[in-house]
Parts: sequence; C-alpha cells; structure tokens
Amino acid sequence: MNFQILATCSIIFAYTSAAIIEKKLSAVNVKPIEDYNDYAKVLELSFLFYEAQRSGKLPSNNRISWRGDSALNDSGINGEDLTGGYYDAGDFVKFGFTMAWTTTLLAWGGISWPEAYSAAGQLDELRIAVKWATDYFIKCHVNETTFYGQVGDFSLDHTFWGRPEDLNTSRPAFKIDTEHPGSDLAGETASALAATSILFKITNPEYSKKCLQHAQELYKFATDYRGLYHQSIKDATHYYESTDYGDELAWAAVWLYKATKMTNYLDEAEYYYQHFYLNERSNSFFYNKKSAGVQILLAQLTGRDVYKNAAKDFCQFSIKQQKRTPKGLLYIEKFGTLCHAANVAFACLQVADILEIKNSQEYRDFAKEQISYILGSTGRSFVVGWGKNPPTQPNHEASSCPNKPAPCGWSELDRKSPNPQILYGALVSGPDERDEFDDNRQDYIYTDVTLDCNAGFTGSLAGLLQLRVKPTS
Repeated sequence: MNFQILATCSIIFAYTSAAIIEKKLSAVNVKPIEDYNDYAKVLELSFLFYEAQRSGKLPSNNRISWRGDSALNDSGINGEDLTGGYYDAGDFVKFGFTMAWTTTLLAWGGISWPEAYSAAGQLDELRIAVKWATDYFIKCHVNETTFYGQVGDFSLDHTFWGRPEDLNTSRPAFKIDTEHPGSDLAGETASALAATSILFKITNPEYSKKCLQHAQELYKFATDYRGLYHQSIKDATHYYESTDYGDELAWAAVWLYKATKMTNYLDEAEYYYQHFYLNERSNSFFYNKKSAGVQILLAQLTGRDVYKNAAKDFCQFSIKQQKRTPKGLLYIEKFGTLCHAANVAFACLQVADILEIKNSQEYRDFAKEQISYILGSTGRSFVVGWGKNPPTQPNHEASSCPNKPAPCGWSELDRKSPNPQILYGALVSGPDERDEFDDNRQDYIYTDVTLDCNAGFTGSLAGLLQLRVKPTS
C-alpha cells in the first residue's frame, strides 16, 4: 500500500468533507463553531438525528431532505398497523426495548430541564421526537396483554444495504403475550409512556391520559406475566439481550408513581428495589442496567437518605474509580464508549440536582468534562456534522447513499470517502481505551450510531445548558 497516496487522499477527503459540512450546516441554520460547549446548537442537531431515524410516513415538515416515506407495510400477525417509530441504528430493524429506553431518557431530560430546551428553541422538537416513538408504542400495544416488541428480522435486514425507502426484504413482526412474556420490554415501555404522560400533562392532557392508560396496562402485564423478552423474541437475543427484569419492574413502578402519585406504585417500586437487590452499586447506566436510575428517581421522589446515598455512591465510583482513557474519557466498554460516558454524565447531573451539597459541583464538572470530550475538547468531535474533525463515515446505510436517482448498494459500504449525506447530531460509538478512533464506515465498533446512544447525550446537553439558563443557588 502506498501510504503517501493514502495520506494525500485523506487530506483531500477531509477538506471535501469540511466544505460539504459548511454548505449543509448553512441549510439548517447552524454554523460550525469551535466552541465545544455550545450545548444549544448540538441539542438542535441531536433532534435532526432522530428525524433521520424515522420510519413510516413522514410529515410535510420533514427537515431531512434525503429521507422519505419507508416501511409503509409494517404490520402485525393479524394485520395490525405497526408503521412509524424509529429505526434502531444504521440499519432498519425497529427494536422496541431500546426505543423505549431512549424515549424514557428523552422524556426525563425534558421533565427535569425544560428551561434549557426552551432556551435552545428545542422544547417542541423534544415533544415531537418523544411522541413519534410513543405513537408507535400505542399502535404496538394491540390489547392489554399483547405488545409488538420488534419489527424486522436482523439477519434478513443485513442482506440489504441502501435507503430505507428502497427496502426489499420481508419485515416480520414479533410480540410478547401471556404465553410468551417479556416483563423487561413491557416494563420499559410502561416507563416510557409514564414519563411521556408527565411531559405532555400541560400541553396535551388528552394525550397524556392516553399514554398513562397504556403505561398502567403494560406495567400490569409486566408484573402478572413474568419473563425475559428475548426468550420470547428470539431475534433480539444476539443484539439487545436483557439479563434481568427486576430493574424494569422497579423503573416502571417509580415512573408510574411520579406520574400518578398513587402510593401503591411507590410501595411496589420499593419492594422490587429490595427484592432484586437494586440497592447495590452499579458500574454503568444503560438499557440493560437501570438500577442507578431507580435509585435516582426514588431519591428525588422520597428524599430518603438510603436512596440519596445509593445514587451518590454510583457517581462517586464513576468519578473516582471507574477506568478512564489517557485523555479522561470514562471507559466502561469499547462498544458504545461514548454512550456509556454520556449516560453516566446524565445520571450524575440528575444526582447533583438532588443533593445540592458539596458533591454537586463535582458531579456537574464531571458531566461537563465528559460531554466536552465528546464535542471536541481533546482535538476532535465525535458528533457527526459538528465541530473540529467530526466523524464523516458513520456506519449508517441511508446517509451513505448518494442523492437519488443514483443507485445505492453494497459498494457504498466499501467506499473510502465521507458519507454523501451528513447525519447531523449522531453520536458515534467512539474511541477505544487509548483514545484512538477509526473513522471508517466498515468498522462499526467505532462508527456505529444508535437511538439509545443519543438519548443520554441529548439529556446531558440539556442538563449542562440548564446550569447557564437557570444557575443553581
């Protein structure tokens, strides 16, 4: 291999990418700013990423010019309408488990820091993004004890590379029911709908009530019929396996208590907290491990020291003992490095708001450090379309395709140049434990993008912006 030629090509690609980014950013009223702490602008971009992930019939105000209607025939076993929702990642499967987790976190950020979203001009965009998911969940909840948790078969989906508008694979739907339970999936979806009911309580009370009704029914389904969802939806086993459902039961119960103030939900949340040993200190906070979130919500809602101390222990461990990269990024595991860091930052911003003691500033400084790393404080941005030297080859099929009518296929995966479409606001999986990053579409361990990875990141941006909009005393 001629490395001099390769280096020259890389420089050409970098300059070409920069020119494309500048032109595209102008079209959406954003400018590339070197300030890696411009949280409001990146918050705006993050919602553009969610728009790019939409499935189904798009509204007339769709802002993503290279996206159109797709998967309009998604349906259940009995012909139920399952259109809508979000594609999980760079491919086109709709995984309900991670979509629900994403929705819960997005709604939680809006509930906690509405002034930040309002100041950034993104409060409406937040509600739109959340509702796009919850509208889909309501469709999937076809009766009290049946919920469609996945549309699309991962192995079939990966025989195709191209635009979702051109999908030519079959898209089977998978459900949980009384004979094939999924307490984790039903519980997480109940949490998402309960959180959404709070988010819409003032602006859309009828929709709020509708979400709450579905949340209560799904929670009852989750508690009455116990089981792990991936044992019922086998296709999820290798991608989003769930190791337990105790945290989802407690998580759903505490969200329902927050939404209703009905003490039976609090009693049940505290029971699950003890029964499933959720008082133990966790080393992460993500779709498969929610105990830190349960601790935080119980601390917020009860004010009891036992929960405050548990939440504080999680942040103390994360800040003082968790492994870091040489440049300071929290390192939990390679896949989704930045996702994990952003989720912990989000959690510790929540804890800081609870405690308001000497540790609060330490937790906020930690969150700022982690988000600043993501936005470029150490020399490069990890957010597509933002800042200095951002990723240009996210592992994302639709954005790898040229403008229509040009064809798109597997050759686009192999092409060694920036994606023709800029996937604004997408947080890539991230660097390795040595801070090294390979901006290579084929190397998904570095360049993968997912719904859930942007969720905690989006909330963290809002939490940090809140400190500027509404400083703490």
